[in-house]
Amino acid sequence: MNITKEFAVQKDKEDCLASFRERFYLPKGIYMDGNSLGLMSKDAENALSHVAEEWKELGINGWLDSIPQWHFYGERLGERMAEFVGAEPNEVCMSSSTTVNTHNMTATFYHPENGKTKILADELNFPSTLYALQSQVRLHGLDPKEHFVMVKSRDGFTLNEEDIVSAMTDDIALILLPSVLYRSGQLLDMKYLASEAHKRGIIIGFDCAHSAGSVVHHFDDEDIDFAVWCSYKHFNGGPGSPAFFYINKRHFDKKSGLAGWYGYVRDKQFDMNIWFDRAHQAGGWQISTPHILSAAPLIGSLQMFKEAGIENIRNKSLALTRYFMDLVDAVLPQKEYGFSIGSPRDDGKRGGHVALLHDHAWQICSALKNRGIIPDFRPENVIRIAPVALYNSFEDVWNLVEALKEIVAEKEYEKFSTVRSTVC
Repeated sequence: MNITKEFAVQKDKEDCLASFRERFYLPKGIYMDGNSLGLMSKDAENALSHVAEEWKELGINGWLDSIPQWHFYGERLGERMAEFVGAEPNEVCMSSSTTVNTHNMTATFYHPENGKTKILADELNFPSTLYALQSQVRLHGLDPKEHFVMVKSRDGFTLNEEDIVSAMTDDIALILLPSVLYRSGQLLDMKYLASEAHKRGIIIGFDCAHSAGSVVHHFDDEDIDFAVWCSYKHFNGGPGSPAFFYINKRHFDKKSGLAGWYGYVRDKQFDMNIWFDRAHQAGGWQISTPHILSAAPLIGSLQMFKEAGIENIRNKSLALTRYFMDLVDAVLPQKEYGFSIGSPRDDGKRGGHVALLHDHAWQICSALKNRGIIPDFRPENVIRIAPVALYNSFEDVWNLVEALKEIVAEKEYEKFSTVRSTVC
């Protein structure tokens, strides 16, 4: 393992994506929190400015005279997103938020009957997803304590896929799992889990918020039934940018769980018929008018992803996280510095971030931020490190590890409170 800074600089010179870094607004210091909120690119800024000008010049005519037409934003952005998740263009749509889409997909596919009454999730899932699933169970007049099942983790950080399969009992009606676990970064084998679910007649979906944009997905090939994900993390759409969902085309004949007028057949939408006639594509699951200004940055961001190539992004992401873990092993031995890795070492089992574990994780995060280095924290002892392929460098990773070494060796973290802030 070459631990010199010169090695990191050389790796950056060999990086085919290095030029994309110049297209982002980089804060002073080092930004390693792209798995929570991606940075603004100049491409996204220009796209937002373009839509603001359209609004200024066109007013209401922008719904049809803009490029792309605001009226079809959900479908057009869905078509552009589809190539990054391995789906057909009409199977993906931009709409609402991840949690709203979770409710919509669950309401569509969860129909407790004939002994299949339970939803299966996992205890390491993002809490918002668990809240949504519990409420969907209650909407059917059932008790989540009986009809909501969570797979247990053996180590508190990862899931054993055989444990998930074992939990696919005859009374399970629906499964919703994360593609990548938000704390540890573990990447689940979606194709295997979908196959096992379908053998048992169970609908299965995935929350891909922590994988979309950093992992190469093949939704159609994986044969999953549906997926939901956000766009403000790895896709750099900006705070609160709209979410996306995928519905396998074999389900286009199903009724939407939460109908709204933007899911109506488009050429008849303004007939104002009081009976719902859903569009026969993913866009038929839209609920309400798309948030144009919030979505606009994605026009620029997705174009940049197309230029970079999702395979190249995945390869660099893996190289950066692998380099970080190797440096931690070489420079920050656990006995001396107290750090350990909570993410899978296998590239095929890891998403786009690494869970760095330490007993003083919150104070170390505070010390890093005081130096202008931005990670994030998850209770009780996880420092999440997300080197993003489009704007982080190998030198960033090297400098981060050096900072971690100094912070612990000099006990710099002891200067900071153990009390967490509201947002961490």
